[in-house]
Amino acid sequence: MERTFVYLKPNTIQRQLIGEVISRFERKGLKIVALKMLKMTMEQAEKLYKEHKGKDFYEPLLKFVTSGPIVAMILEGPRAVEVVRHVIGKTDPLEANSGTIRGEFGVTIRKNIVHASDSPEHAKHEMSIFFDTSEIVDYKLLLEEQF
Repeated sequence: MERTFVYLKPNTIQRQLIGEVISRFERKGLKIVALKMLKMTMEQAEKLYKEHKGKDFYEPLLKFVTSGPIVAMILEGPRAVEVVRHVIGKTDPLEANSGTIRGEFGVTIRKNIVHASDSPEHAKHEMSIFFDTSEIVDYKLLLEEQF
C-alpha cells in the first residue's frame, strides 16, 4: 500500500466543496488515514512550495494558501499517488478532463481546488510538514478483510 498527501485549498472550503472532493477519493477506493482542518502557516507554505521559490507565482501562491482554512489528509491505497493525480486532473483546470476534480471545480491554475503530491518521495516530505506519525491511523476497512 502506498500513501500520499493531499490538501484542499482555501477556495474549496469557501465554496463548501469539502465533502464532494473527499467523497471522490473514497469512491475511488482510497482510504483516509489522517485528516484535519487547519490554517496553513507561512512556514508550512514555504516548506511545501520551496522548489518554486523565486518564480513569479511563488509569493501570490503563498498568500493564497495561507488566506484561510485548508483540509489536509493522507490517503492510502494501491498506487495512491498515481490514482489521486488521475482523480484530480491536470494543474490547469482548462486542460483538466471533465469529471476530474480540477476539471469540474477549478477556476485558475492557482485556485485549482486541491494540491496533491506528485511522487512517493514528495508525499513523504509533504506529509511530514502537516502530520506527526501519531496522527496517522492504521486500520482495515471491512472490504480489506474479505480478501
